[in-house]
Amino acid sequence: MADVNRGDRPLSPHIMIYRPQMTSISSIMVRITGLAVLTLSVLVVWWLIAAATSEAAFTSIDGFLRSWFGDLILLGATWALWYHTMGRLRHVIWDFGYCLDVETSERMGLGMFIGATVLTILTVLVL
Repeated sequence: MADVNRGDRPLSPHIMIYRPQMTSISSIMVRITGLAVLTLSVLVVWWLIAAATSEAAFTSIDGFLRSWFGDLILLGATWALWYHTMGRLRHVIWDFGYCLDVETSERMGLGMFIGATVLTILTVLVL
């Protein structure tokens, strides 16, 4: 086995001095919003199954989704869906070899947060 000198290896950035970049935050948020949309799609399926089964079941889930808490959940789901969609579009742009430099990638990450918020507000106002 090779003689490994562990004292000469470079150390990873310490957690207290590491500053997350916009690209890493936006990438992590794309994964989180993907999981959130997948999880919240259960509510849509539940609503559709309840509509197909009985009026009492439909009234129950429809009442929940139309409550203030249901509205809050659906608002968050709308934002997550827009954000995840914009993240996927960003990856398509990267796949074609465009906007790969760090400065443009950071602006795209910030634009995703702003764009998802604006599109969510527009969706709420239109619907």
